[in-house]
Amino acid sequence: MLKSIIVNFIGIFNSRVLGFIRDLLSASYLGATIYSDIFFVAFKFPNLFRRIFAEGAFSQSFIPSFAKSQYKPKFAYKVFITFLLILIFMSIIVNVFSYQITSILAYGFSEEAKKLAAPLVGLNFWYLDLIFIVTFFASLLQYKNHFATTAFSTALLNISMIVALIISKDLPKEKIIWYLSYGVLIGGILQVIAHLIAAKYKGILKLLYIGFLSKKKVDLSTFKKHFLPSVFGNSTAHISAFIDTWLASFLTAGSISYLYYANRLFQLPFALFAIATSIVLFPKITKAISKENFDEAKILMKKSFWYLLYALSLALIVTIIANKEIVSILFERGEFTSKDTQITAVVLIMYMIGIIPFGLNKLFSSYLYATHKHLKAAKFSAISLIVNIIFSIILIFPLKVYGLALASSIGGIVLFFLTLKEYGYKEFLEFFEKKYIFLMLIVIILSIIFGIGFKEIILLIKG
Repeated sequence: MLKSIIVNFIGIFNSRVLGFIRDLLSASYLGATIYSDIFFVAFKFPNLFRRIFAEGAFSQSFIPSFAKSQYKPKFAYKVFITFLLILIFMSIIVNVFSYQITSILAYGFSEEAKKLAAPLVGLNFWYLDLIFIVTFFASLLQYKNHFATTAFSTALLNISMIVALIISKDLPKEKIIWYLSYGVLIGGILQVIAHLIAAKYKGILKLLYIGFLSKKKVDLSTFKKHFLPSVFGNSTAHISAFIDTWLASFLTAGSISYLYYANRLFQLPFALFAIATSIVLFPKITKAISKENFDEAKILMKKSFWYLLYALSLALIVTIIANKEIVSILFERGEFTSKDTQITAVVLIMYMIGIIPFGLNKLFSSYLYATHKHLKAAKFSAISLIVNIIFSIILIFPLKVYGLALASSIGGIVLFFLTLKEYGYKEFLEFFEKKYIFLMLIVIILSIIFGIGFKEIILLIKG
């Protein structure tokens, strides 16, 4: 399992580094302005669905149902074609009613800003169709214990957007955001091509072709029963960020961008550790539980828990110590000012308060899905989301953009404890052994030392 986690870690790390280069260029060319706000709103809508699909919802429903299906080729083909047709229809609807949808997504925008954003919202939404194809093949590749293609191909989106930014850097800002949007679609196409190549190598295209020719009837009711709860159960953090964006449209220009840049930094450790671990863990514990090997599943859970806790604690402590310096060295250039750095750094801290609960929840929710408790996970997400919305409304008045990020973290804390309660406090306490607690103390001390050193190095580089 460790080897697979490392492969995912390296692939995701590679993608995130390129993502930060993309954001660095975006901040430099667009700054925190109405134009950056417009693009982030346009990209936020398909990206919301992309994160929900790609980071667990689809695979957590599909893999268990696929594993149990007696006619796997037909089952896989029918799921693929059904979803693809639904998403194409949705994309057409979004493009036809792009202005109306934009008016909902960015209600606080001026009329002029909405008109500028509407066609971009429609254009970017086609990325969802492409990323579904990627996610579908990624799930089948995961089932075959192949993780590398999915982990490394995410970099293609960032490369495409980086090229778009470089080509358009001297153009007016309203043109740059169009280039970026086309970069999103090209990146999606490249990801599809990479997965098609891997799928052919692993025999998945042949499996789908057999399913296409087959006249057998398959029942999708179990998959459908679990899919929607999985979507909602995996979506809390992303819907929270989406609500933040909507509410931030009522605040001063640049607020959406502050949330975006801070959330991007939050997503780095979350993706590197929580998502990379859960992607590898889920099919393994699913197979263990299906064989009624519960002891093996619990051992996998314990090891993953401590790995995640160590890694996320390191990320939290370093960010608390060097938040301004991290934001400054990444984004403060061109149109992105020192004032933007100060605001983004505080927003980042508000998000990072939730890094450990959100990250660990990813682990424990995987266990719930593996044991077919999809409705429970969805219920907990609903409660967490309601808490987030309530605190967003309460905190936006005194704390403005900072309050929105803090509300998201509060929702994550609630979600984690609800999921942990369902897993079982007694079983959870069995994780705590003296050697792991001792290592935790060492991790905290080393994290503080590393954080201080990291801060000093950045200050030295900044000169």
